Amino acid sequence: MPDYTALLREIKRAAKEVYEASKPTQVCYGEVTSDSPLKIQVDQKLVLEEEQLVLCRNVTDYECDVEFSLKTEKLQHNHTGVHGPTQPVTLQYKVKNKKKMKVYNALKKGDAVLLIREQGGQKYIVIDRIKPIPEVKGEWV
Repeated sequence: MPDYTALLREIKRAAKEVYEASKPTQVCYGEVTSDSPLKIQVDQKLVLEEEQLVLCRNVTDYECDVEFSLKTEKLQHNHTGVHGPTQPVTLQYKVKNKKKMKVYNALKKGDAVLLIREQGGQKYIVIDRIKPIPEVKGEWV
């Protein structure tokens, strides 16, 4: 009976080489080493430049429309004028509006990111930031 072990081993090796040569999609992690121009280091040897990156909206500054509505509390208002006291007036306002808002979510140096290498390995899609969570700055009223 023939020994097929060597033949099987060669078939497995050839299949593995074909698979690796096709460079299938791969998930990887990186760190932003520069935000202008954008550079992401994936490992010791691989630093991705801006032209190699496809950025998802999660990792960019972007504008969007937001709708808000509010209703003020009832306010009793009266005062004394030149002709004597005024009648009490109840004030209450309702506002509903749609506005444009800018979300500042661009990558910064030191951010850890999740990437997917496209098949063929020429481009990397930056899916999201892993850490740190962006610091919220600005005014809260």
